Amino acid sequence: MTKQITLKALLYFVAILFLIIFGFPFVFVLITSIKDQNGYMQSFWNIPSTFYIGNFIAVFKANFLRYLFNSLFVAGISVSLAIFIASMASFALATMKFKLNKAVFMLFLVGMMIPAHTTLIPIFALNRQLGLLDKTYGLIGPYTSFAIPISVFIMTGFFKEVPKSIQESAYIDGASVFRIYGQIMLPLSLPAVSTVAIFNFLACWNEFIFGLTLINSPSQKTLPIGIREFYGAESINIPAILTAVLVASLPVMIFYFLCQEQVIKGLSAGAVKE
Repeated sequence: MTKQITLKALLYFVAILFLIIFGFPFVFVLITSIKDQNGYMQSFWNIPSTFYIGNFIAVFKANFLRYLFNSLFVAGISVSLAIFIASMASFALATMKFKLNKAVFMLFLVGMMIPAHTTLIPIFALNRQLGLLDKTYGLIGPYTSFAIPISVFIMTGFFKEVPKSIQESAYIDGASVFRIYGQIMLPLSLPAVSTVAIFNFLACWNEFIFGLTLINSPSQKTLPIGIREFYGAESINIPAILTAVLVASLPVMIFYFLCQEQVIKGLSAGAVKE
């Protein structure tokens, strides 16, 4: 009994420690967002005595909603395309046996090893030739291609864990390959899909370099690029920047809380063998 109490106390201590470490930045951003510039410069640790909403007004006056919509548009379409393409490729790699099976899978793994920024100049030249330069939807192609390798890696492993008897029963009942993929395998892979969606959505939502290079017009900017407007030539409005960061993080946090159960299942899939 003493060992169990000690172990439980240790686990609670570690959990509280992690809560403090990972929760402090969010609390700091939240407190700073309700301070004005002078209050922040005087003491950025103290909790303000009055609630200042000027930062939120400044954020939403600076085309913030436009940037938010652009980021949602690009990230949503990119993640959806990546899941669609990767799920079909993963289904084929996990269930179909052919000579180049391992070679094709290795090609996807090689895609994970290529630094994304090394492709910046070729993608810039390609977008200019296709007339996609300075267009929000010109980011969809690069974001989707960067998301596919890790998506195939995760979903292929998940598909391999699905019992073959399920597919064999469907074949016996006369189901086609596309029906097995769409009505059986894809619904079963919901934990893996959620994991891939969260991972890639975060990557697309926070991406900066490609957006900065390929987009110039204010109306086409995504959220990370738009936040730079709070950087002045001689000063930086830190409370306003952190307010923008706080508001920009809310869609991702809501998305994660809605899918966290599926994400945990997807990450732990295959870790335990029955």
